[in-house]
Amino acid sequence: MSTAFFPEIVVNGTTLPAADIAAEAQNHHAPKGKPGVAWRKAARALAVRHLMLQEAAQMGLTATPAEVAPGQYETPDEALIRELLDTVLTPAQIAESDLRAAYDCNPAKHRAPTLYQASHILFAASPDDPKARTEARLHAGAALKSLLQTPGNFARIARSDSACSSRNADGQLGQLCSGDTVPEFEAALDIASVGMIHPTPVETRYGFHILRLDARAEGDILPFESVRETLYEASEKAQWAKAAQDYVTALLNNATIDGLDINIAA
Repeated sequence: MSTAFFPEIVVNGTTLPAADIAAEAQNHHAPKGKPGVAWRKAARALAVRHLMLQEAAQMGLTATPAEVAPGQYETPDEALIRELLDTVLTPAQIAESDLRAAYDCNPAKHRAPTLYQASHILFAASPDDPKARTEARLHAGAALKSLLQTPGNFARIARSDSACSSRNADGQLGQLCSGDTVPEFEAALDIASVGMIHPTPVETRYGFHILRLDARAEGDILPFESVRETLYEASEKAQWAKAAQDYVTALLNNATIDGLDINIAA
């Protein structure tokens, strides 16, 4: 049943089933207490899907569901939409000068991995155990306060208190490379002062770490030729996404849709 908040949606004469919209709404974020936002986003997504399938039917397209993961295949509708987009989209050509410009605007963005030499003391706690997290935070804070006053005790406390196997090496983690650790820990490695104990505990999914950065070697800037393929792939994806967005916008603008503001962001 339609209401002011959940109106009946009609796309080119076809009513979208309310049950389908409600199911799709589970995939869309909405501010707390505003379920109508998720409903409208879901209705827009289903309207686009309906229009694409309608286009595929009018063009007489057929498609065989592809395997997207071992033993997992597209639905027939997903296969048809893929075939439609492959048929109608013509992404803009990528010029070599554009790739060069993308590189030249920020060469420092393209570096070889940074190398770190670091040590830590881990006070472990599961992320879904609030009590353990609180205790770990307190223990890490107390140990850090002591170490900032007497940093020479780092190895001793690592051996006695750390929940990581690195305690057997006085907390030393050896050489680390960009991407070897979780993002929060790597972010701390990037801002920590070399030769110093980081002044605040580092919180990760594993618990709380007292971090000492022993050495850091920032990677060299890579030449354009080394990153050209990566730049090309990123540009190709961006051009395809833009072509798809333009196509969807045209479909919506040319359709007759009642009960839905098509300008609601997807």
